[in-house]
Amino acid sequence: MTLHPTVVAVTRRIQERSAATRGAYLARVDALAARPPGLRNMGCANIAHAFAGLPVADKLRIVEQRAPNVGIVTSYNDVLSAHAPLAHYPELLKEEARRHGATAQVAGGVPAMCDGVTQGAPGMELSLFSRDAIAMGTAIALSHDTFDAALMLGVCDKIVPGLLIGALHFGHLPTVFVPAGPMTSGLSNSAKARVREQAAQGLAGREELLAAEMAAYHSPGTCTFYGTANSNQMLMEAMGLHVPGTAFVNPGRAERELLTREALRTALGITRQQRFTPIGRMVDERCIVNATAALLATGGSTNHLIHWVAVARAAGIVIDWDDFSELSAVVPLLARVYPNGDADVNQFQAAGGPGYVIRELLDAGLMHGDVLTVRAGGIREYTRVPEAGPGGLAWRDTGASGDGDVLRPAAAPFSATGGLKLLAGNIGRAVIKVSAVPQDRHVIEAPARVFDSQSALHQAFAAGELDRDVVCVVRWQGPQANGMPELHKLTPPLAVLQGKGHRVALVTDGRMSGASGKVPAAIHVSPEAHAGGPLARVRDGDMIRLDAVAGTLQVLVDEAAWQARTPDTLPAAQAEDNAHGLGRELFAGLRRNALSAEQGACSWL
Repeated sequence: MTLHPTVVAVTRRIQERSAATRGAYLARVDALAARPPGLRNMGCANIAHAFAGLPVADKLRIVEQRAPNVGIVTSYNDVLSAHAPLAHYPELLKEEARRHGATAQVAGGVPAMCDGVTQGAPGMELSLFSRDAIAMGTAIALSHDTFDAALMLGVCDKIVPGLLIGALHFGHLPTVFVPAGPMTSGLSNSAKARVREQAAQGLAGREELLAAEMAAYHSPGTCTFYGTANSNQMLMEAMGLHVPGTAFVNPGRAERELLTREALRTALGITRQQRFTPIGRMVDERCIVNATAALLATGGSTNHLIHWVAVARAAGIVIDWDDFSELSAVVPLLARVYPNGDADVNQFQAAGGPGYVIRELLDAGLMHGDVLTVRAGGIREYTRVPEAGPGGLAWRDTGASGDGDVLRPAAAPFSATGGLKLLAGNIGRAVIKVSAVPQDRHVIEAPARVFDSQSALHQAFAAGELDRDVVCVVRWQGPQANGMPELHKLTPPLAVLQGKGHRVALVTDGRMSGASGKVPAAIHVSPEAHAGGPLARVRDGDMIRLDAVAGTLQVLVDEAAWQARTPDTLPAAQAEDNAHGLGRELFAGLRRNALSAEQGACSWL
């Protein structure tokens, strides 16, 4: 299939823009890959320290037989339901390594926080930068330099991007990502959302709300909505970093253990064969474009317009929101998964899942088919579905969509364009997730109500002050101001206002959850207010026009008067509060050094 000309043009532009940084990165990768294995360069005391805790037979394999040694980086904790199944993975992987004459060691653990736990609380202000902490933790784990390959165990929002950024700084190592899969379906996401909206109006009490939430989030595994965590898994498949079809197999199914063991065998295959594909070579400009296409085709999380910019930078690749926007104009929306539809990820998987989406995009010329992956068969292997059989794992063709309300072919999509849109105007540059927003809400023009915090908006809602057409502006929520927390707690009150028939929108330099959707939200406004962005000039009563059709975001104020305004500044008491408590002091340097959202909010460049 011939590649779509826009895919060709965007890829070429990224390659040209990244020529110097990518070239320098690959030179470093190749230099490290060309060395003798780190173990061969170590002193005897170094070697003894590295393997003192291993069983005698494993020491023999590594030191005398020079068998491959695989480093495991795990984000296990049992606060995150998605990561709880990872508890037993290391022993499983070590056992599988021994079966094949190799060894595996847990190189290190990385932190993993749950945005669902910290939403609306001060701890959420650590969330975005936990990605960079995870990347640094990954680097520390691999810094012992005793590994021939690596396995990355993780699933959720900041964890997979952090693991990937860290792994790319060890780009000379073959690396396979190992997830745990989604929980089985509980209370539907749409039913849960209805109870949240009732609670926001005082029509449901805490007991009823808690029962609904616990019926939705009820067992080990990833949450079942198509938010950032599950978007991560879709992107890992599209980048060829998983064993094919691994993303959405539930914990406890027979395929889950078989796929985990297969990940270890896949890593060993890369180290032992001539098909040497270290992760730094695999994640190239084409791979990044493939990930973007998969994100757009499935209406994935807006958080990836930050995270994948940072991921690309870790591989020496420079992308920006214009690249996402141009691809969104030609990549059709193939999936309807909550919040972009009623289905959850288990229904998405049953309908064909990632394999269906990847096949349709490849056949339509919207993904590069010639990329490297962790498998010898290339990206086409990722169009198949794994099944457990008498002889172990087998893969079958995905076939036609199992549910036309969930997955459609590229020839008859839900929408001819992708789920994300770039907005630009005198407020700055922002993004909006349009795939879940009703068509009649793609253009909103209404007076602004300006808030300095999300709690202030909640107070105004409770007081009945927002019961009208309104564009709620929530500022001082960017990376430098307070770490750019998600503002998902704003979704229920704004949805209530929209449900009453009011024309409502949100404009903010903060983030919304990957699960947010039906209320128009211009998010990630860059530059942020705290960095001198024009959002700091907006005043109560200003008319704001959010136009997702034209791609504009404007304050309808006379230009001379607009430029003459003195920008507001972050209130001193709020700045002081942002800086202290629940560990926020430790992140001061990251906030100070953070780049803009469009630059990936990177704290390490």
